[in-house]
Amino acid sequence: MMSSKDFIEAKKYIPGGVNSPVRSFKAVDSSPLFIKKGKGSRIYDEDNDEYIDYCMSYGPLILGHSHPKIISAVKKALDNGASFGAPTKKETELAKLIANAVPSIEKLRLVNSGTEAVLAAVRLARGFTKKNKIIKFEGCYHGHVDDLLVKKNSENTLIAEYNNINSVKKIINGKKNRNKIAALIVEPIAGNMGVVLPENNFLEELREITEKNNILLIFDEVITGFRVSYGGAQEFYKIKPDLTTLGKIIGGGLPVGAFGGRKEIMGLLAPDGPVYQAGTLSGNPVTVTAGIETLKILKNKSIYKKLEKNTDYITNSIIKTNEKKSMKENLKNKIKINHIASMFTIFFNKNKKINNYKTAKQSDTKNFSKFHELLLKNGVYFPPSQFEACFLSVAHSKEDIGRTIDAVNRAINNIGL
Repeated sequence: MMSSKDFIEAKKYIPGGVNSPVRSFKAVDSSPLFIKKGKGSRIYDEDNDEYIDYCMSYGPLILGHSHPKIISAVKKALDNGASFGAPTKKETELAKLIANAVPSIEKLRLVNSGTEAVLAAVRLARGFTKKNKIIKFEGCYHGHVDDLLVKKNSENTLIAEYNNINSVKKIINGKKNRNKIAALIVEPIAGNMGVVLPENNFLEELREITEKNNILLIFDEVITGFRVSYGGAQEFYKIKPDLTTLGKIIGGGLPVGAFGGRKEIMGLLAPDGPVYQAGTLSGNPVTVTAGIETLKILKNKSIYKKLEKNTDYITNSIIKTNEKKSMKENLKNKIKINHIASMFTIFFNKNKKINNYKTAKQSDTKNFSKFHELLLKNGVYFPPSQFEACFLSVAHSKEDIGRTIDAVNRAINNIGL
């Protein structure tokens, strides 16, 4: 296979042969496909094998691969130059589109990745509150920032349990932390332990408890921004955080990040204020152009209704088939599907529900690995980890969805569930 040879060659020069760990397929005990091109809902590897793609570059390609309007606009932008290190009107145009769409954002700063956006938002929160500690949730991923990769409480990072407001109250009310917590950061809909939804007014209570204790609430909407609705999860759930981080879709498939919030907080950023943040390629005209074209198309909110309808159809069809099989064979249901808008995860898991990292990590990763391999053999590409989200795009057709449901059900049958 061409991809196997490419992987061997890549490992000579790139750590692990990949530039992001999940791409290595290590989580599914396999070797990665090397992708040559993408068009619409499909990707094609170096062997010219075709796959219906539900990774969609981990979320940003909500319009599908190589959308003609985006490609055309990017080519025109490149004709004028890739980067200037100086302001352009397009930066303002994209910032305006974002600020008008996301309820809590009055001003924002463009950066080059979600990780960079989170790093800057946390620094800004510390500068604004003049406090150092941060609360994060076990299983939520916010990029490879030192303070936010920790798995246990550290000097400046405190770990709470997702969907457990009492774990948050315990931290905030502890004597060691009183008046020392600058911010609480959360994925409003978790996407990095698989899709896990907020329950029982969890987000509302986070908003209430952070306001009461002068703690900034940061929504990490790198995945959910412009994905679950045009205004993100905060529009979907009608909750305004103090700061928001964005990425993925606002770059239309090119590298991007952003963070924004209330004017009084954003006003502390240099050159207006003392909190320094900079980036030579931030807001480069090519990426910004792709983002503008994407958001203009997404203003047609009927797109979100179509995506939600298709996601519901896929997940409900799989659930019904699995439930019938379980009843017929007198087996316990061994898969769970969490889904919202155009995101879903199939968990190989016996728990009644998956609502935090503790329940998610009890998934059977060996069965997921078998499942993933069988899907590939049937021309369906899921993210190569049990703990990732699948994403639909507007390019996924009825035929794609039908083939996917059939491939998933056959894979589940073949691994003996």
